[in-house]
Amino acid sequence: MHLPEDPETPLQINIVPMIDVVFAVLAFFILSSLFLTRDEGLPVALPGAETAETQAQRQVVVTLNAEGETFVGNRAVADEQLLEAIQTLGTLADGGLVVIRADQAVSHGRVVAVMDRLRSLPGVQLAIATDAGQAPDSP
Repeated sequence: MHLPEDPETPLQINIVPMIDVVFAVLAFFILSSLFLTRDEGLPVALPGAETAETQAQRQVVVTLNAEGETFVGNRAVADEQLLEAIQTLGTLADGGLVVIRADQAVSHGRVVAVMDRLRSLPGVQLAIATDAGQAPDSP
């Protein structure tokens, strides 16, 4: 009995599965890097504090720059519109955190006035941003 010989097919490297794996790994790193970015916001000279801690919960950033302007996120708002601008973000529904990033040239009274206004929001927690690891400037 004579069996026909199988013609040898040339060897091939199928790269489609390798491309799928590379794209899956790439998508993982892109998505994970989106969660690692910090929102520094607008440039202000923050005061230093040796005991500063990083906050990990949902937060809204209110910035007070040296020129006296107030920002919620990156959007400029008037003092009368501050609470409304924060409420439209909707992140403070169940006890979110409002971080106040005040330039060190902003007067203490201005920061206290903004904090007083923000405390009227129900369940709000306030924090003041500082440069971590730096000694506070001498008065």
